Amino acid sequence: MAVFYRGIAQTYPTAVRAEGMHVFDETGKQYLDMCGGAAVASLGHGHPRVVEALCQQVSTMAYAHTSFFSNHPQEQLAEALAAKYSEPGAKVYFTSGGSEANETALKLAWQYWRAKGQASKRKIISRVHSYHGNTFGTLSASGNLPRRRVMGDLLIDWPRIPPCYAYRHQHDDETELDYALRAANTLETVIQKEGADTIAAFIAEPVVGASLGVVPSAPGYFKRIREICDANDILLIADEIMCGTGRTGTFFAHEQDGFLPDIVTQAKGIAGGYQPLAVTLARAKVHQAFVDAGKGFDHGHTYVGHASACAAGLAVVKVIDDENLLQNVNDMGAILQEKLTANFAQHPHVGDIRGRGLFRGIEIVENKDTKTPFADEMKITGRLKQTAMKHGLMCYPGGGSARDDLGSHILLAPPFILREEHIDQLIDKLTLVFADIFDA
Repeated sequence: MAVFYRGIAQTYPTAVRAEGMHVFDETGKQYLDMCGGAAVASLGHGHPRVVEALCQQVSTMAYAHTSFFSNHPQEQLAEALAAKYSEPGAKVYFTSGGSEANETALKLAWQYWRAKGQASKRKIISRVHSYHGNTFGTLSASGNLPRRRVMGDLLIDWPRIPPCYAYRHQHDDETELDYALRAANTLETVIQKEGADTIAAFIAEPVVGASLGVVPSAPGYFKRIREICDANDILLIADEIMCGTGRTGTFFAHEQDGFLPDIVTQAKGIAGGYQPLAVTLARAKVHQAFVDAGKGFDHGHTYVGHASACAAGLAVVKVIDDENLLQNVNDMGAILQEKLTANFAQHPHVGDIRGRGLFRGIEIVENKDTKTPFADEMKITGRLKQTAMKHGLMCYPGGGSARDDLGSHILLAPPFILREEHIDQLIDKLTLVFADIFDA
């Protein structure tokens, strides 16, 4: 094989067909897709409207470089996304993946401050256990400790604050709001230490995805974060690469936390896996700074505003609206949480079951009372994935670091077409997975 695989010593089944909630390998084995790949397949596999829109666009014009031309799908999708944002005048920049979208957001923040004559504002504050991408810049902004260790001391070491992670960090005598404010105020402390005149932006996931296993913020957290950013003249970037585009029950994940970011990034589910596509949406005031300074945004990639990718994205957004899929996300999300809790909350190694909409996480621990993770050498995370695949289940295990005091977790991000029968199948398969791993 000439492929440079992710896992050098790993072998993979070969997928040959996908339909609805399932992927099929070349042996005919069927896998229930309860993670959308990586929270990507938002409409499931082979949705006819998206396939038709994509084929029609490819047959007409697949690609024309946006340094020469605009194109209708790009313009139409930008209008649709800007119309969903809570403030008029937003502008949308299209790239090919989440890392590019967040890299674009960082460069947008830096050039924004230069356009306003404040070039000293360069630092990006993020949170520990965050993940914002695999480019040099976005990995530097990430707080995912294992991924950072792989790169040694090569990354830029910007300031980071603890995550808002109630399961592990909220004190027994704290209310949710007390904890939310305490967690948010760590940002103010870091700003005072570093100097507001050196900080360009704070970036955070409204619901933390693969690094922590679907951790929503405590109510009130992001409202306080917004106040701190405003008071110190710092841009607020909402990374919705994994949690956005309806995944948590509203089109933008930040809507549920009652704050307005200056920049929002989306990817993964925005084109449903039918094409690589990502979005960096800038608030009107951010775009206006470039207009006032008479400067363009000095940035670009070959596939910015790719016509076929935007056609797929536009079709996905229309399907979400026309088929009222956000209602299904909320309805099925509630049933998913209810059935996960009923079947696994009392399991001796399930520490927490959490999430929003069709974005749910199950945290796995060695000791339920102390929340102690399994020892790293037990490789629980890898075993969860391998055993799930054996039982025809695609889920997204992660975490699992006693060194970093993180339990293993199973991330669930099923397509928005999910039905209750699929949830029942998930419960049956997870029961087998847990029995294989913990009862052997």
